[in-house]
Amino acid sequence: MKVRVVVKESASLPLYASKGAAGADLCACLPDTITLDPHGGIAVVPTGLVLEIPPGFEGQVRPRSGLAAKFGVTVLNSPGTIDSDYRGEVKIILINHGKESFTISHGERIAQLVLAPVLQGQFIQVETSTETERGERGFGSTGV
Repeated sequence: MKVRVVVKESASLPLYASKGAAGADLCACLPDTITLDPHGGIAVVPTGLVLEIPPGFEGQVRPRSGLAAKFGVTVLNSPGTIDSDYRGEVKIILINHGKESFTISHGERIAQLVLAPVLQGQFIQVETSTETERGERGFGSTGV
């Protein structure tokens, strides 16, 4: 699938790091570094990209496993959704769950983008729902 991308000056196109990668790396597009404080520091990090995702698809913004495992840095609203009709700059909400400050530099790979098909439902109001064996049993009802 072809995705048209407006790339601001000094930004990087999303790039698949390996032949079988599901997610393309998204990089920070920064004039200066950003430091995330430990234990919950949050930043909205620009990518310098405007994506034209085709109708019927979405962009899912997901954490990079290396940042999460090594530093405790992850995407706060994971997975974030980029709708097909959004035409603003893609920005990534990062949070530092780690014990030390984490500095983000220009060009650093900060998240990954997965393109996925989407269906829109037709919601129909009804008076009652159909019964199932599980019924209303919720969290943990099928075991831990």
